[in-house]
Amino acid sequence: MDHHVIPASSGSAGVGIALVLLRLGLLLATAFLAGTGILRPLVGELPRRLRLTIAALGAISAVLAAVSAFATDVNVIALIVHLVLALAIPVLIRWPSAGRWAALALAALVVLETSLGRTGVEFAIDTVYVAAAALWFGVTVLSVWVPAEQWRQTNFRLGPLSLTLGGLLVVAGAVQLFTSGLGFDRRIYGTLFGLTLLATAVLPAIAGFFFSRNDSTRVYRFGAAAVAIGFVAWSALVAIPKPPELPAPGVALLAEAALGEQRFPVLVSPQRPGKNLVHFPASAGGDLSAGIEGGLIGKAIVRPGAEGTWAEVDLPKGRSDLVISRGEEKTSIEVDAGEAPGPAIEDADAPECVSAALGGLIADRREVLTSCPADALSSEDSGSLVKLVEFLAGRKPSALTLVEDTSPRSAAAAKLVRETAARSGLPVQAEAGPNTALVVVSGWAGGYTAMTRAAESQRLKPTHQYGLYLAPWLLNGPIVNSVASSSVPLRFDPREQVAVSFAVAAGNAFGGESPTLGGFRSWLGDQWRSINGDVQIFAAAQVNAMPMYPGEPHAVGMIADRNYAGQWIPDGTIVPVSSVLR
Repeated sequence: MDHHVIPASSGSAGVGIALVLLRLGLLLATAFLAGTGILRPLVGELPRRLRLTIAALGAISAVLAAVSAFATDVNVIALIVHLVLALAIPVLIRWPSAGRWAALALAALVVLETSLGRTGVEFAIDTVYVAAAALWFGVTVLSVWVPAEQWRQTNFRLGPLSLTLGGLLVVAGAVQLFTSGLGFDRRIYGTLFGLTLLATAVLPAIAGFFFSRNDSTRVYRFGAAAVAIGFVAWSALVAIPKPPELPAPGVALLAEAALGEQRFPVLVSPQRPGKNLVHFPASAGGDLSAGIEGGLIGKAIVRPGAEGTWAEVDLPKGRSDLVISRGEEKTSIEVDAGEAPGPAIEDADAPECVSAALGGLIADRREVLTSCPADALSSEDSGSLVKLVEFLAGRKPSALTLVEDTSPRSAAAAKLVRETAARSGLPVQAEAGPNTALVVVSGWAGGYTAMTRAAESQRLKPTHQYGLYLAPWLLNGPIVNSVASSSVPLRFDPREQVAVSFAVAAGNAFGGESPTLGGFRSWLGDQWRSINGDVQIFAAAQVNAMPMYPGEPHAVGMIADRNYAGQWIPDGTIVPVSSVLR
């Protein structure tokens, strides 16, 4: 529920709690006032003390609404309507029909305030819960001062009413519970969010079904206390962080860690018994370590070709606590490796496998990890490599310098490159040369090593004068940024909307980390085929495409800052350098 309880930045935890309490008090007082006004026609002349009580409720509601306007961003029109209705109901209460209409309008306003941003079923259950609670509060206020005989003369019985209202509250609370995603797992009783959800359903059930057998107004007031607590819990849900998904064995775990005042994401994969990788973004900082509570703690280190830092952790079977530390600061994250063994993942290919799993998690697909991108050469990548070799054959280098590794994908790619080059009469060799083109089809680690060596060779003497070319899966920041310029055959444009959207989503989900091809494919899922177009050669370079002086204005739509969100290459540019390869 988006109640707008807390502004975007409250400044401190104490200020945030104060704003929550202010908003909850406002909603509760307004619900009491609205419910009383709606039920006003059911009783006769109001005692003076009851009129004073209604006036006090109106004043409290108006004052809290005015104070909230200074503390948070509110809709001015809604605020004015709220103030007018809250102050008008105590006056109109002398005329029951007019007071009822004003109270109904105020109740509708409360529903809108508690349901802002919600539609469909969510809006419906908010309406039911707020309306039923307001009616219960109205009966409570009136019953304090109006003799029980007056209620009975109107054929109005508290027992059936409490059963009806309590039932509505319980149904609304149960629907909210089922649609929350928590189900009946341990988060219901193990988290503040879950306990608050339970309170919204259990307390009205106690009030409704226990007091339905008793028409005593005195007993009914005790039920109002339970309903009031449930109403406050309902209104407070937006201010309580929703607990993360429970770890699922075999599904990479994306969680959040907090050390001191810093919060950062953590990725654990494959979350099976045995060796696992724990990945931290570069924005999390250095000197991080990870390990199992009571076991060995390993330092997170940089891995060739991958961003951020990585720690190896041996997970035991079943649930355990992953400890993350920096110096004396420690925090823990629950993991669940299950009982079954995970897939065999080569150490050099593990970071790419983790990155691919991250793309699925960003798309809210929690799939069990059964394979990695390096396990096989896809038909799309094989076609891209064929087009690349044919493109290079047209440029007529003396030979191709091929870099591969032992992974199944690399072995298949190297074989394909050799066969295509042989058909074109182009020699393939392992040694670097001045008139060659370097083609790298290894994994991330081998690709990073090959590119750094090529950069050093080019610095010393003419080497690979026909360019440095990477397989599509090597489009990764640390690899392409290890040289001044490199090229890669792609079937999509990293500058187009879908690719930029994924780059932004990846950065937001994992501390500013750059996108990868494996993550992009996992994020798209079956939609990958819809953007899997013709092959073009793209060049990535560590240059600013539009160098400008500080403060110099630029044309509309032309971004001069190379650090804008959505880039595939950090601090670099990637552009097509060939037409479509037919």
